Amino acid sequence: MPADPAAAPPPAVVRALTRLPRPICAYVYDLQVLRDRGAAVRAALPPGTTLLYAVKANGHPAVVRALAEVCDGLEVASGGELDLATAAGARRIVFGGPAKTDAELAAAVSAGAQINVESRLELLRLDLAARQAGRRVRSAVRVNRATAALPGSHAMTGTPTPFGVDETGLGEIIALARTLAHVRVVGFHLHAVSNNLDAAAHAAFVADALAWSRRQDIDLELVNVGGGLGVDYLSGAGIDLDELRRLLPRPPDGVELIVEPGRILAADAGWYAAEVLDLKQTHGRWFAVLRGGTHHFRLPAAWAYSHPFTVLPVDDWPYPWPRPAVEDADIDAVGELCTPRDVLSRGRHVERLRVGDVLVFPRTGAYGWDISHHDFLRHPHPEVVLLDGSGPVDPAAHTRARPAG
Repeated sequence: MPADPAAAPPPAVVRALTRLPRPICAYVYDLQVLRDRGAAVRAALPPGTTLLYAVKANGHPAVVRALAEVCDGLEVASGGELDLATAAGARRIVFGGPAKTDAELAAAVSAGAQINVESRLELLRLDLAARQAGRRVRSAVRVNRATAALPGSHAMTGTPTPFGVDETGLGEIIALARTLAHVRVVGFHLHAVSNNLDAAAHAAFVADALAWSRRQDIDLELVNVGGGLGVDYLSGAGIDLDELRRLLPRPPDGVELIVEPGRILAADAGWYAAEVLDLKQTHGRWFAVLRGGTHHFRLPAAWAYSHPFTVLPVDDWPYPWPRPAVEDADIDAVGELCTPRDVLSRGRHVERLRVGDVLVFPRTGAYGWDISHHDFLRHPHPEVVLLDGSGPVDPAAHTRARPAG
């Protein structure tokens, strides 16, 4: 089920956090939640749809392995993510992204990945890499279509972006592909937006993508509609999977439909927790200063929203002076960085908050650690605790977070 931002974290998460050394600063990932979300998303898709996990959402090796088990494969966008996917035993790998190096193209060809090409030059370079490897590879062309397709947080198509081939130049790319001996273009990659919450609009986009692809002058084998299945961080809601199940069209016979979500698979499987190191009031506003911040969880600052949290009370107070506390107050949850933009939440009401309590931010399993500027000011990285349902994968296996790859 989607996360309720007002709900206390699950008991297993609380137990895991309270066992950590002080000051507490950690990500907790639950592998069973990942599997459950994978099953829920798969149930919303038309029969036979290929479900890939977009590794960019969370590249922790245990997360990648868990989702590789329940998805048909993995979508990667770098050589580092390709290494993660192969190590996880992915049954299928699709490689996308606008800046593939020659080494990455060669590695993707060697791994048997399907490659989404982004330009005329990349198509030529892929043909060269395949020729040097003595292989013929299947590829899809990423297309930046002429019209915007979906609401969401980040538009990828219908607007000037570095992603894909302009729709007006697609004919030239298809004609070029016919002259190449080592690349066979079999379909299109049409990822359009991030974090769409409108199920009806998403179903209409998929139907249009299938119809548009069938009109193009290739022997169509696949249509990759990307990800974009959104979650609402403020309410705990998200795109309606039941409505998607009712409205998504089945692809025509002989055409594979591919989806590659990330956020909706991983977000609810993660909690970020940071201990309150100080409470202070300046210019009439209360601040809870955390052992943590946007260098661990950048999304609220990047998207300019206030991420919900719950207070995990910690009764231990090791000092001989009175414990600072606020009651019935609005507070800003801010981090340990030397910048006023290190803010995770603004104006959040608390009944009581004390120095030494822990703020727990739900729904942080996707685009949390992986998009953050980890080493600014060189603070210690957060712990990472892995759960599998009701308990830890290994009670002694608490590790410092590391960048994917």
